[in-house]
Amino acid sequence: MQTTRFKGMALDGVPRRVGVVGYGRLGQSLVSHLLTQGPDLGLELVFVWNRDPGRMAGSVPPSLQLQNLAALGERHPDLVVEVAHPKIIQESGAQILRHANLLVGSPSALADQATEQQLLEASHRWNHAVFVARGALWGTEDITRLDTAGGLQSLRVTMATHPDGFRLEGPLAAVPSTGRRTVLYEGPVRGLCPFAPRNSNTMAAAALAAPSLGFDRVVGVLVADLSLTDMHVVEVELSGPPGPTGRRFAVHTHRENPAEPGAVTGSATVTTFWRSLLGAAPLPKPWAPVLRRAWVSGSVWFCLSSVD
Repeated sequence: MQTTRFKGMALDGVPRRVGVVGYGRLGQSLVSHLLTQGPDLGLELVFVWNRDPGRMAGSVPPSLQLQNLAALGERHPDLVVEVAHPKIIQESGAQILRHANLLVGSPSALADQATEQQLLEASHRWNHAVFVARGALWGTEDITRLDTAGGLQSLRVTMATHPDGFRLEGPLAAVPSTGRRTVLYEGPVRGLCPFAPRNSNTMAAAALAAPSLGFDRVVGVLVADLSLTDMHVVEVELSGPPGPTGRRFAVHTHRENPAEPGAVTGSATVTTFWRSLLGAAPLPKPWAPVLRRAWVSGSVWFCLSSVD
């Protein structure tokens, strides 16, 4: 299913006011799209925030630079897009929901159960929706449909790239790479997210797409591969329960995403995020009749995207 294409104003004729949190590669791309294409799509960029404000100098108009994230309510956004770091969601996600709908670009933050609960409570309290960008996860809708039908028994996501593309913390940062290909982690996605917060978002999206398995039963595998100097490889393996003959339904996808050496985000993922933003920003309230099945509650949704 493809994202609805919008021209001119949003469905109710009112421009959607969008704020962007984070000005790394993804943030820069989204800001550029919003400034150049946003007006024709009924989208207005109202602020950009970054932990290092100096990074915005010379590229973001001063009037759009937000110095204090706590003051975002003064810009009256309809949607805030987070493309910074899971800590932003953990520390400020609930506060953002007081003022606007939230598109989470770092779903690894939701591996923390306290953060998940805070967002759900804030979403219900302030009547604002939480959207989850699927990022580099291929086949999100198929995974969700299979899970809803009770046909998903196992899900495993492997992410491999050059060691320079990882931003690891804690014990994972000390794991030595031995040989051409080294498995740095294999286990529940919940255990991986705290130590690879910027390299586990695809796996976190898979855990959210399959709530019957969730963060504790979806398996994440992180692989350092010296041969992958210019790409990220994501493999998704899933299977259903055995049928009457004992055979299982199974799918194995292999996705190669071109990436600059040392980059955390692949090229195709940048395009996907723009599509995810379009899937969230233009929709008027009430949200429920327009969007598809929620994750966990009626307030948390995956963004539609026509491009992976």
